[in-house]
Amino acid sequence: MHKPPAVILAGGKATRMGGGDKPLMHWRGRPLIEHVLEGFAGQVGDIAINAGGDPARYARYGALITDSLPDCGPLSGVLTALEWAEGNEVLVVAGDTVCLPPDLVERLNAPSYAASLVDGEWRAHPTVGLWPTSLAPHLRAYLESGERRVMGWAKQVGAQEVRFDGEVFRNFNTQDDLKT
Repeated sequence: MHKPPAVILAGGKATRMGGGDKPLMHWRGRPLIEHVLEGFAGQVGDIAINAGGDPARYARYGALITDSLPDCGPLSGVLTALEWAEGNEVLVVAGDTVCLPPDLVERLNAPSYAASLVDGEWRAHPTVGLWPTSLAPHLRAYLESGERRVMGWAKQVGAQEVRFDGEVFRNFNTQDDLKT
């Protein structure tokens, strides 16, 4: 099985959570990032964490890479992942997205992003995607034009939505979410 490199997006400000590093917040007794890494098991090659600030806080989880074009939201991290990865593609996952399916990489075909069934409707998770590294110049131009919408860029590059059934791609937006 092909094992692309992976980047965990951990650069958000977590304002709805009260601030801080969301991937380091605990759910079910462990930091969220550990759940993400567990979900990657056997599916990816090299792993990096995309975040700014003191690299020591993520040192035990992998190499830290900082945004090459800061202040552009999650797409800053995707761009950094595309520029960091060696090879043809890179898997990108938000640092607060747990319950990754064991066939995530197998089913994604670059460019594509995940979707899951939530309350009877399909919900896109564009920050969980497999992206060709060749898209880096396109994404840089998109960001430099002032655009920031992840789905807008995904549509521009013809990314396909890949649907996964079951309890997958859970993410966290409030402190209460961490209690369940």
